[in-house]
Amino acid sequence: MKLLCRLAMVIAFATTGCVVGEDPLPTEDDMPPQYSEAALGNNAETAFNFFVSKGLTDIQAAGIVGNLMQESSIRPTAVELGGGPGRGIAQWSVGGRWNSDPTNLTSYAATRGLNRWALSTQLAFIWHEMDTIGNFGLAQVRAATTLSAAVRAFQDRYERCGTCAQARRMEYAQQALEDYGGGGGTGTGTGTGGTGGGTGEPPPPGETCYSGTLQRDVPENTCVESVFDGEWYQCSNGSWIDRWSDPDPCVSTHPL
Repeated sequence: MKLLCRLAMVIAFATTGCVVGEDPLPTEDDMPPQYSEAALGNNAETAFNFFVSKGLTDIQAAGIVGNLMQESSIRPTAVELGGGPGRGIAQWSVGGRWNSDPTNLTSYAATRGLNRWALSTQLAFIWHEMDTIGNFGLAQVRAATTLSAAVRAFQDRYERCGTCAQARRMEYAQQALEDYGGGGGTGTGTGTGGTGGGTGEPPPPGETCYSGTLQRDVPENTCVESVFDGEWYQCSNGSWIDRWSDPDPCVSTHPL
């Protein structure tokens, strides 16, 4: 059973209240579509494979995922309980790194024509802060060789939380490592960069996926850039998965 099923968290969406640097809450137009290739995606697995693709080990990627699960269940439209300032998968603060600091997610998304409420945008911003801005714990995460060290590095250097509930972060990180790392789950990162592994099982003859973007069935290992969210998906064993999760080459690519 996958991480989001076994360790589900309830995220409250407030409709009232004011916070410093008040910012509009997500609207229906901001929500990810539920009828595209992305609908079958798994946010925790997508995040894990994203960080492995950046060169982090399975342990290091799982440490980050454990933190993001505790912060938001990796829901990009998450709003802090009670209408507090936290927004998105890392619970960036309104009046701070969400929309006001010199480098903030809102400006990052706007200058690139991206939706700030999209998972892909928020993952990219985390990496931007860690790798480009600096002082957000990338060196400490890369130095981590144990799961507890990876969890603490991201918790202390990136999240900078007050009441951190570290035991919960560790629990989520351990489950992520079991589900997605080193042979667990469908996104088995190698720990040395690149994409995660597939299932290892050959697809049944004639296996296809229906693409809402192309409005037709497509064969195994077809790669499509979704018209609904701008992300790339690959047909794998009859289902759409995020492109990070499958090492097999695309038999054809369909950009927007």
